[in-house]
Amino acid sequence: MDWLKISLYDNASPIMEQLILFHDYSMLIIVSILSIVTFFMIKMMINKFISSKILENQMIELVWTLIPTIILSFIALPSLHLLYLMDELNNPLLTIKIIGHQWYWSYEYNDFNNIEFDSYMSPTSTFRLLEVDNSTPMPTNCQTRLITTSSDVLHSWTIPAMGIKMDATPGRLNQISLSPNRSGKFFGQCSEICGANHSFMPIVVDIIPINFFISWIKTFN
Repeated sequence: MDWLKISLYDNASPIMEQLILFHDYSMLIIVSILSIVTFFMIKMMINKFISSKILENQMIELVWTLIPTIILSFIALPSLHLLYLMDELNNPLLTIKIIGHQWYWSYEYNDFNNIEFDSYMSPTSTFRLLEVDNSTPMPTNCQTRLITTSSDVLHSWTIPAMGIKMDATPGRLNQISLSPNRSGKFFGQCSEICGANHSFMPIVVDIIPINFFISWIKTFN
């Protein structure tokens, strides 16, 4: 469970783990800056003495120009590194094509024959607006390539616990890499306002061990 319901999801992929670490790292810098600035503002308000060197000093102006530049560099470099990691895609073991419709998802396993299905929201479910009739199985510890597109309007396929969010654009293929590192059922929803029933496009991914995934594949043969 999330601490006080304000934290991020527990990570289910290496990318989400790095996103959480970067979030904590950035928040540490931001909170430190806020604390220092607040301290000096309070100090200046209660201080009854005025120094002419503080009112006009070129060295102070140089320092408060250089320090923000250095701080931004400490934030920008890890951010760029993480962006490249998210786009990295080397020899995926599995490819899944995801097609957005108004208002449901279709899935195609292109590495196998005759494995495709639609996923609609389940009207009777334990988790309201989150359950589907056909969830999407994926194997653990396997690099999976996800390809998204749309048949009508813009959609967005999202699994927050895995750090995945990818637009489904009509007439275009977008791809992203996913490597789940633990088993479980993970939920998401369309994150693009795609029409009147936008809130009725849930996403459910079942991350299962590779031997169970192979058994599931054999059921279609």
